Amino acid sequence: MTMDQFAPLMFGGLIVIMLIGFPVAFSLAALGLICGTFAIYMGWFNPEFMQALPLNVFGILSNELLLAIPFFTLMGAVLEKCGLAEDMLDSMGQLFGPVRGGLGYSVIIVGFILGAITGTVAGQVIAMAMIALPVMQRYGYNMRYATGVLAASGTITQLVPPSLVLVVMADQLGKSVGDMYKGAWGPSILQVLIFALYTFLLSRIKPHHVPGVPKEARTLNGWALWAKCLRGIIPSAILIFAVLGSMGGLPGINTAVATPTEAGAMGAVGALILAAIHRRLSWPVLRDTLAGTMRITAMVVFILIGSRVFSLVFQGVNGGIWIEHMLSGLPGGQLGFLIVVNIFIFFLAFFLDFFEIAFIILPLLGPVADKMGIDLIWFGVLLCVNMQTSFMHPPFGFALFYLRGISDTLAKTGALPKKVLSSDIYMGAIPWVGMQIILVVIVIFFPQTVTMFLPKEQKLDLDKATQQIQNMGLEPRGEQKPEEDASKLFAPVEPAASAASR
Repeated sequence: MTMDQFAPLMFGGLIVIMLIGFPVAFSLAALGLICGTFAIYMGWFNPEFMQALPLNVFGILSNELLLAIPFFTLMGAVLEKCGLAEDMLDSMGQLFGPVRGGLGYSVIIVGFILGAITGTVAGQVIAMAMIALPVMQRYGYNMRYATGVLAASGTITQLVPPSLVLVVMADQLGKSVGDMYKGAWGPSILQVLIFALYTFLLSRIKPHHVPGVPKEARTLNGWALWAKCLRGIIPSAILIFAVLGSMGGLPGINTAVATPTEAGAMGAVGALILAAIHRRLSWPVLRDTLAGTMRITAMVVFILIGSRVFSLVFQGVNGGIWIEHMLSGLPGGQLGFLIVVNIFIFFLAFFLDFFEIAFIILPLLGPVADKMGIDLIWFGVLLCVNMQTSFMHPPFGFALFYLRGISDTLAKTGALPKKVLSSDIYMGAIPWVGMQIILVVIVIFFPQTVTMFLPKEQKLDLDKATQQIQNMGLEPRGEQKPEEDASKLFAPVEPAASAASR
């Protein structure tokens, strides 16, 4: 065996251990240490690289950008408990209720708004399913549509800022979190429009699948209904503007007054204030949210440490060069690279969490994309759009597991008139996965969906700059007037005394 053959074997081992099911963080670190020991024994790997490993780990733990993850996680966990989802779904459901598919529209819109202030899929899917699933079943909604729209509107959380995935993407690609957020707004809005268009077409083709809510079921009308809607939307909009606007993550705002970590801390405080306003802030709620935040943060840190151990050895045996040669030599140039990478990520998402893909796979793909001239903000948002599907893949999608669990609980308590079948959950997810794939294709062929909200690059017009210099009475450096005698440039300098006597 040669070193050139060892890197592909390491990558194959990476795929195998990720499919085994053992916690990825520990199995990844073990694979890196075993391969590093073998490479040192064979003389392919410098032992000094391994001596630098503790410094690398401390470098990870001192990364202030990643401190934004626990803050945004805490913000989302608190907002799950404050009753915001219940109020918004109830008011939106009554607002859109008379329209065919009105409950579907309300779930999509509320999912988008909650995604912009919570950033967590599990709590969002569970909260909306508890409220909307019994109502949709009671009024005769097709169960495959109902389960699909609930799962899909929860997974859009991974794309809508302040998504945790985008924070990790920005860190791994070395880009601004604010710019990554701006780039994600276009695909996020487009995804909502695609979901709404599907609901509209379904209401025309099969109106009995998405009936309107009967008039007698609508308890609010007029200003009372609008007031309830605004009570849920206005505080959410203020929190979104304060958090994302302060870090330059909203379209049109190019100046950041806070770092992502500071913005996340402000969002966590804002979430606590909202919970207090809704009279849902209590010690049990705070204890549960802090415990959940601690678990997610610990998981992220251990995955990042494991991936750093593996990548240190993989780069040391020229694995990065092997990946670059393999992907840059694909037919079709940039387009071929993007198609292959997105297919690869799509299938990895069957088995891996989005954090694992972002920490393990992205560092291998990012340098190749950069060398091929691909904008890394666009590339990161594109992969984030793709990784939405990791929550929707039948039969491994986490959103489907959450939906399965909460529907069984609702059936046992009598909240659901009848039990939801597993086939309805899995088959109902397929159209929505297809719509997410359509968005991936749109982003690939229309990069403007990402770049339209990004600040324009300032390009220097050399001709205009030269003209301005000449208007100021100066000559550009390195040039001379055509009529100027070049010999004067080399004339001897007169002594100061003789010059003064003239």
